[in-house]
This record gives sequence, C-alpha cells and structure tokens, in this order.
Amino acid sequence: MSIMQILKYPDPRLRLKASYVHHVDNQIRGLVNDMFETMWDAKGIGLAATQVNVHKRVVVMDLNCDRSAPRVFINPEIEVLDSSCVAYDEGCLSIPDIIESIERPSKVIIRALDQDGVSFQVEATDLLAVCIQHEIDHLEGKLFVDYLSAMKRQRIRKKLKKHRE
Repeated sequence: MSIMQILKYPDPRLRLKASYVHHVDNQIRGLVNDMFETMWDAKGIGLAATQVNVHKRVVVMDLNCDRSAPRVFINPEIEVLDSSCVAYDEGCLSIPDIIESIERPSKVIIRALDQDGVSFQVEATDLLAVCIQHEIDHLEGKLFVDYLSAMKRQRIRKKLKKHRE
C-alpha cells in the first residue's frame, strides 16, 4: 500500500468526471487500499478516486477517522429520501484548511458495490448522507465550493494560492 498525492483546488483534473467501474478486480482493490492509506494519512473521513487523479467511480470513507469503520462505495448512486436539507460544516482534503457550511438532503439511500464487487444498499442520514453526497460530487467533477458564492470561491482561491507560496 502506498500514499497517493491528493490533487489540490483549483487543479483542473478535479473537474473530470469519473468513469464507471466495469469489473472489481485486484487493480481496483489495490486502489481502494491505497486510497484508505492516503485518506487516513491526511486525517480525512472520505476520499474519491478523482482526488488522487484516478478517474474511476470509487469512494472510501471512515467516518471515525481511526481505521475502525472503513466503507467502500464503487459506482455509488444515491436516491434522496427526504429533500429537507441540513447544514453541515464541510471540509475537503483537496481544499485544505477551508471549512464552509453547505446544505444537503438529510436522508438518502446509497446503492453501490463493495470491494468484492457485491452490490449493497444502505439508508444514510446525518454525516454519512452528507459525506457520500460530497464524495459523489467529486466523481462528477464538482466541489463543495461550487455551492458557495463566486465572491467566496475567489476569496478561497486567493487564500490557497497565498498558502502555497
């Protein structure tokens, strides 16, 4: 297993749409393992393959951030069960040190494959519902800052540029 480089906003590769995984094989399982190592090393709770410049529909999560609750979602899809939205303070490994309140649907069903290629579905609320929506956005080339005003996005871009310099 190895630590992968996480792309940083505004890298244009973060805007690429991920492709469907047709076969869950050893290559995909290796990607999943490397993504977990990368996410844990960066102290994150979720990571989409797009963020490590692999444009496949693969997401890993550990909402406990301590290796105790790893979850794998391959080709994830959601269905909104409750359109009322909840506001969560969201951050992103691709947009370090930026936290913004984003509203998302509070209850969804997630359908996906696990790392063995077995399909499953789970009803998600609260943090899991928010996190899967955030990560699926990555697979679509969308970032949480896209939900913010143009002025806020510009301010974040300047702050990150200054931080890199």
